[in-house]
Amino acid sequence: MARLADYFVLVGYDPGKRGSRDGQGQILQRFPEKDWEDNPFPQGIELFCQPSGWQLFTERNPPTFFVAVLTDINSERHYCACFTFWEPIDSAQPQSHPRNGDGGEEEEPSSPIQPAQLFAPKSLVLVSRLDHAEVFRNSLGLIYTIYVDGLSVSLENVIGNLLTCTIPITGGAQRTISLGAGDRQVIQTPISDSLPVSSCSVALLFRQLGITNVLYLFCAALTEHKILFLSSSYQRLTDACRALLALMFPLKYSFTYVPILPAQLLEVLSTPTPFIIGVHSIFQSETQELLDVVIADLDGGTVNVPECVHISLLPEPLLQQTREALSMVLDPELEVADLAFPPSTISVSSLKMQDKEIRAVFLRLFAQLLQGYRWCLHIIRIHPEPVIRFHKAAFLGQRGLTEDDFLTKVLEGMAFAGFVTERGAPYRSIDLFDELVAYEVKRMRAEEGNKQKILRHIKELAEKLYKNENPYPAVTMHKVQKPTEGCHLRLHQKPFPRLDEGTVQWIIDQATAKLQTAPPAVKAEKKCMVPSGPPIAAIMERNGNALANSARRLEVVRNCISYVFENKMLEAKKLFPAVLRAMKGRAARHCLTQELNLHVQQNRAVLDHQQFDFIIRMMNCCLQDCTAMDEHGIAAALLPLVTAFCRKLSPGITQFAYSCVQEHVVWTNIQFWEAMFYCDVQNHIRALYLDNSEENHTDEESPEEPQEAKSALEIASEQLRLWPTMSREKQQELIQKEESTVFSQAIHYANRMSYLLLPLDTSKNRLLRSSGLGDMESVSNSFVTNSIAGSVAESYDTESGFEDAESSDVANYVVRFINRFVDKVCTESGVTNEHLKGLHVMIPDIVQMHIETLDAVHRESKRLPPIQKPKLLRPNLLVGEECVMEGLRVYLMPDGREEAAGGSIGGPPLLPAEGAIFLTTYRIIFKGTPTDPLVGEQVVIRSFPIASLTKEKKINVQAQVDQFIQEGLQLRSCTFQLLKIAFDEEVASDSAEIFRKHLHKLRYPQHVRGTFAFTVGQSPKQAMQPKAKEKNPSLRTLSKNLVKNAKKTIGRQYVTRKKYTPPMWEQRGSQHFPEDNEDEISVSEEMDRSTLTPTTTMKPSDKMTINHLVERACCRDYQRLGLGTLSSSLTRSKSEPFRISTVNRMYAICRSYPGLLIVPQSIQDNTIQRISRCYRQNRFPVVCWRNSRTKAVLLRSGGLHGKGVVGLFKSQNAPTAGPSQADSTSLEQEKYLQAVINSMPHYADASGRNTLSGFTSAHMSSSGKWGSIRASGRMSSYGLNVEIGSRLAGKELLGTHHNGTAETGFLRPHRASLYIIGDKSQLKGVKPDPLQHWEVVPIEVFDVRQVKASFKKLMKACVPGCPSTDPSIAYLRSLEESEWLSQIHKILQISVLVVELLDTGSSVLVSLEDGWDITTQVVSLVQLLSDPYYRTLEGFRLLVEKEWLSFGHRFSHRGAQTLAGQSSGFAPIFLQFLDCVHQIHLQFPMEFEFSQYYLKFLSYHYISNRFRTFLLDSDYERIELGLLYEEKGERKSQQVYKSIWDYIDRLNKKAPIFFNYMYAPEDGEVLRPYSNISNLKVWDYYTEETLSEGPSYDWELAQGQPEPVEDADRQDTGAPQTKRKIIWPCYDNRSRVEPDAISKLLEELHNLEMELGQIPERWKDTWDKVKASQRTEARQEGSRTPSSLLMSSGLSHHRRSLGVYLQESGVGSTLNLSLDSDTSSTSTPSSGKPGGRRSTSTLYSQFHTSESENRSYEGSLYKKGAFMKPWKPRWFVLDKTKHQLRYYDSRMDTECKGVIDLAEVESITPGTPTMGAPKTVDEKAFFDLKTTKRVYNFCAQDVPGAQQWIDRIQSCLSDA
Repeated sequence: MARLADYFVLVGYDPGKRGSRDGQGQILQRFPEKDWEDNPFPQGIELFCQPSGWQLFTERNPPTFFVAVLTDINSERHYCACFTFWEPIDSAQPQSHPRNGDGGEEEEPSSPIQPAQLFAPKSLVLVSRLDHAEVFRNSLGLIYTIYVDGLSVSLENVIGNLLTCTIPITGGAQRTISLGAGDRQVIQTPISDSLPVSSCSVALLFRQLGITNVLYLFCAALTEHKILFLSSSYQRLTDACRALLALMFPLKYSFTYVPILPAQLLEVLSTPTPFIIGVHSIFQSETQELLDVVIADLDGGTVNVPECVHISLLPEPLLQQTREALSMVLDPELEVADLAFPPSTISVSSLKMQDKEIRAVFLRLFAQLLQGYRWCLHIIRIHPEPVIRFHKAAFLGQRGLTEDDFLTKVLEGMAFAGFVTERGAPYRSIDLFDELVAYEVKRMRAEEGNKQKILRHIKELAEKLYKNENPYPAVTMHKVQKPTEGCHLRLHQKPFPRLDEGTVQWIIDQATAKLQTAPPAVKAEKKCMVPSGPPIAAIMERNGNALANSARRLEVVRNCISYVFENKMLEAKKLFPAVLRAMKGRAARHCLTQELNLHVQQNRAVLDHQQFDFIIRMMNCCLQDCTAMDEHGIAAALLPLVTAFCRKLSPGITQFAYSCVQEHVVWTNIQFWEAMFYCDVQNHIRALYLDNSEENHTDEESPEEPQEAKSALEIASEQLRLWPTMSREKQQELIQKEESTVFSQAIHYANRMSYLLLPLDTSKNRLLRSSGLGDMESVSNSFVTNSIAGSVAESYDTESGFEDAESSDVANYVVRFINRFVDKVCTESGVTNEHLKGLHVMIPDIVQMHIETLDAVHRESKRLPPIQKPKLLRPNLLVGEECVMEGLRVYLMPDGREEAAGGSIGGPPLLPAEGAIFLTTYRIIFKGTPTDPLVGEQVVIRSFPIASLTKEKKINVQAQVDQFIQEGLQLRSCTFQLLKIAFDEEVASDSAEIFRKHLHKLRYPQHVRGTFAFTVGQSPKQAMQPKAKEKNPSLRTLSKNLVKNAKKTIGRQYVTRKKYTPPMWEQRGSQHFPEDNEDEISVSEEMDRSTLTPTTTMKPSDKMTINHLVERACCRDYQRLGLGTLSSSLTRSKSEPFRISTVNRMYAICRSYPGLLIVPQSIQDNTIQRISRCYRQNRFPVVCWRNSRTKAVLLRSGGLHGKGVVGLFKSQNAPTAGPSQADSTSLEQEKYLQAVINSMPHYADASGRNTLSGFTSAHMSSSGKWGSIRASGRMSSYGLNVEIGSRLAGKELLGTHHNGTAETGFLRPHRASLYIIGDKSQLKGVKPDPLQHWEVVPIEVFDVRQVKASFKKLMKACVPGCPSTDPSIAYLRSLEESEWLSQIHKILQISVLVVELLDTGSSVLVSLEDGWDITTQVVSLVQLLSDPYYRTLEGFRLLVEKEWLSFGHRFSHRGAQTLAGQSSGFAPIFLQFLDCVHQIHLQFPMEFEFSQYYLKFLSYHYISNRFRTFLLDSDYERIELGLLYEEKGERKSQQVYKSIWDYIDRLNKKAPIFFNYMYAPEDGEVLRPYSNISNLKVWDYYTEETLSEGPSYDWELAQGQPEPVEDADRQDTGAPQTKRKIIWPCYDNRSRVEPDAISKLLEELHNLEMELGQIPERWKDTWDKVKASQRTEARQEGSRTPSSLLMSSGLSHHRRSLGVYLQESGVGSTLNLSLDSDTSSTSTPSSGKPGGRRSTSTLYSQFHTSESENRSYEGSLYKKGAFMKPWKPRWFVLDKTKHQLRYYDSRMDTECKGVIDLAEVESITPGTPTMGAPKTVDEKAFFDLKTTKRVYNFCAQDVPGAQQWIDRIQSCLSDA
């Protein structure tokens, strides 16, 4: 029961207080005079009676009534019902200023004008703690009526009764009261006091502001913003505020709440705390400058949100649903507004009912927002008082609303804190909201979207709310007297009487005494256990799709973990990336923690290093996606695990997982630790009571054991129910038990926190992220005030003094952090002070101990070998190749070639790979496995010969995403490989340095003897160093010794001599050599004459040398070309125009030439000596090839010295330049050239065609293959009338010459017999002499510097160091910028023109640079194009040996093979030549016996230094080292092949890898390839790579590996075995995985022979047989071979690339088996059927009957088989058209058994019967057919038949 009213107050205007215009009020009387004990008198009532201020009015206003609300210091609300009326005041009070009067006049009482009557307000106020507004209105109205109408009722009585009236607070009882004035009122109490009473206020609020505005206000109030209502009605302000509070139920508003704010207190509005305040509209202007207040104008219906305020709205689906529900309630017509026949009546609820419906909508909203909240409550203490915490993070996480602003703010707000305190208790009375949130959530979920059902539910709830306020439908009528109408206007109204305090007080005392004697009314509270409702997980099921999707992922996580624990690391590694990806999902993370839990036995799980590493990585990945709040409890679930998983580092030292997962922000979040702590405490307390109960009732409870375990809240409510029944001791015991439980947990957590906060390396002072550490008080997750915790924490901070500034010591920091935590949780959970102090003492010790154990762990973990690294794979080595340095562990990083990194093509990323780099005497090898576990079984190998290293630079790389930047190396090789490696952390930087030093030493040995080709097989030792002191010995002594020791030299190594090194390229810029070199070059003058005199007989001492020389390649070639045999050079036959000169046999004249040279017959050796001085490096012109048809010769020489040129080409009578040069020399030079010209047979008929253009056109159609005759844009590629010299000079226009016209420039009336191709820069100012028969063609060529530069750019283009930004353009553009192709174009162009000249009968002398670079390229290409012999394997070898090796291309110098060559760098002259050959090969695939692989093989090995063939710069140097003839005589069958040619021969016998199956040359073919850049292709040698085995050019290594692919498939699952192979680009060797058809067949044949036990034939023999049989077929069946058809149609150049662009490969090529060497091919692209068919004609014959063939005559004959075979009858067909005789088994047989080509028949003679011939036949019926191959014996049926056959065959022969 409670008093209806506490105080009755009479407040009036206070005339004495003045000073401002407004007056003030004063309390005239108050009853009771002294305060109630339980309820002191509220202050400031006089302000609230007149909120706008006390003013006097000039007229009487009607009485007003409103209720103001005051809040006292204990936040109790007092409702002040103010009833105000006006009374006149005496006009004799001049000091009161009327509002409209003028002060001056009033002061004159004598004034004739009567001053206006003034009225002052007076208020009757009831102060109550109950909100019964209507009752107060009636009661005060009654008092006013009695006063106004002068009723005969004592006012004192009425007031006394009013103050003593008591009513029940709740329970729904009706109470009728009477105040003793004949009145009667019924007071209705609500059923439940927890539900607010709103009557119609909520509905009114919505009417005034509308749905959206009210929702804004609602959210603003919940998220603690300031809200101000404006209205001109006080009552409305009160209602609006009350409505807003009613909407917030079940949360209670706990900030400033003033529905009516008096004018004097307006400054309250600038308070910083949130509020809900109402203010009269007249003060609207004062509210303008409030920047952070949401202002709702009730009269205008607007809500104004300032810019700086952001109101978080409800989370999305709820917001929309709430809006819809509200509009259904408030505006039911909206639904049917569009209907054609709207229902006639729409039931709109009454205002009171509508009010409840709106509240029902909001009640539902809260039930949805807070559903499942009870599952996140932690009960920390049950006795003496329940202490309950709410786990905010878990709630948000499980609801999936972590990101949601609104809910987060609500949960952090004070209102929710109150909610938890009030509703958290597990045992209490429950109300509508508790039922709704527990039982109706499922229903709300189900009804979502169904408007009818939602509306029904709203109406049900509204019913309940309405019932709560109005439980009884029939309300007894009130009976209260009201004053008469207009009574306030009466003129002569007495003032309100002064009441008699005594009477009132007496009545009150009477009543109080009566109350005290009455028995206390006990309110029977129905307490019960609060239902929890379904757990959140059950509610959130609607994300079903996400769950289904994750089932597979969880499977993967589970499998991976079980693999780890079963130690199947490879399998685990494969799944690992998928697991890490799955960790993005919450379910997978939970799954991980559950799975790991299963593997912990007795709180411990000891793992090996690799398992430990996997588990750590999973944990880290799992945690890195969690926020610091740990909303899904992942960190919480992992917390026990990080102290469980460990590994043994050494005896007694164990490393736990926590030392590896400290990097996460969650560990520094104090809210996380609190939540964890409370969760654990709750579990322990639950266990505490569970154990008790189980001990008590073990027996009875066993049957229903399987029921669900009770939750902590259920246990707590049970305990609370029993609490009052327990004895005092029992209660104490329980309190103590709980307290010690909490205390022990606090110690446990102090330990745990030190584990996760102290870094493994405590010396590092790694401070934890201070984000979470600094301000934990302010962001605390719990709702207990922090004052104690804060103060203790502060005391700790103050103790630490100024240390905190640098916070140097991690330990102190951690101690403080833990102290704060402990203070906070212990004060909240009621730990005794002694215990708390004890904890503070313990914490520093715990931390210190932990640091000590960590030090040991840290020390040991540093010693650990790094784990999870694959074991190093050893590379296969060649015989004799040895490791110089053991493998260093490195990562091979992807470079700019994208394929390996799984780039544009797709496929798994093979790089980066981890493995090791090995340095051997021959190669640098990386071998390892890809880091991507999907290709973990593959092996990646990348290697290149050390000798091919061109650039090495240090780089810094990040090897793996999670690792630091490491130092690395980028090694670039001219075999187009790039090793971009990052050293592993375990590789010390000095090891990397040693690696670089070794590499450098091996790359640039002191001397060529240090290269692999020499050291192979020896243990790697330092090569011999040449003596330093012997400065270049004079050449004189050298040459003398050379001559003397010629015999000894040969076959013995000759090292002591210092080689003559030609000057570096760079010094050769000028045409004159520096003087000292000049001296060396022209030694021949001072030489011992005797050795050089031309002699017909040779000295016996030289015989040996000569024999060796004769066996050299060039000599064999000279004999083949008919350029003189050695015999002819000894016994001169004058008819030969050329002879082999031995003038250079001691390499005296020219160091870089071979020993035997071809010179014109007429030139003496001593002339040669003199001539040689005019040429650079003494390389005088010598013949290297002769055209067998035109007898034109090709000569080569070095460029002329400047002084020689002028003398040679100026007319004879001009003064000679250069003092040292005698006339005789240039005359001798002329003589020499003339001798060359004279050697040509048709030199005489020079009058023939008179111009070059003439002969080019004439020879255009001559046999040979031409390039394209189409005109290209600027000039026709071989335009008919463009004159040759200028074309060679690379000039399109001839006008560039001084004389202006083309004719005088170069053309003669006749064709020159000798063209000298020279360098334009040297031939400046040379005027051609019309008398001579030679012509000089100046051309511009690029020098070696340009080749180097171009090659560098080419390497960067083909093997970029890092991925380019724009792949498509960048590659092609950089390719173009390298100008490599344009250089190749240039070389090909010159070569083709020289071929032309030679083919038309002019000789050519190529005399460019020093005669050993471009000259060599051109000369070799010319021979290759002109002479088919050089296109065979043997011929090409000979060409290279002759032109490149013997004629002194400086391989060692250009390849920078030794220390000396290091500065000059690598110049790929020979590679450029091979590239040109490759271009020609592409255009004429059938002209070469060797395959593209052969060219690649050479280009790889000419720089690899594996063979000695391409070492050193000339034959002279090779002899000097004893290389040239060492194998002679003592050919050891050693494995180490010193010569590349032997190796190739041997390999070629074994396998057809160098052979081109399409080889089908035409006789005497001259090739003229297109050289336009558009016709050139980038050689795939530059771009391809095979990562599975490294470069495939070291054949033994590549072959040695079995194919691991199939085994891997087998051991895998029982999947069906397919034949399908996957070939990865850049990984597999295609030719190995899918060899071409021919290789495959040869291989199968070989295998069959092995199976049958036969000795397998060589592949070559097999191949030749196949070709032979094909040839015969082609003959029998094609009267004209397809190639002749081609020829006749003039399309011969189609053969250039006959549609058979076969895939070139290491092993051969896929192609038609029907290729054949005589006929160009029976499978022209038109034949349509490749391969397996026999030929086109048999194909054709299959579709015809046998009759339709051309059968001139047919019949049966007996034919004798081959030797020792019987006679058999056969059906013969004579075919005139095809000119052949075919035979079949029988007449009907279509399959021809054999063919006799009539072209081969020599004669037909009568024969004689031999053994086994048919007996019955006449002798004369026999006849024989003799062919070039064999004799056939025939026998006809009878003599006339035989005669007939003989005649027919004869006639055929005679026709032909």
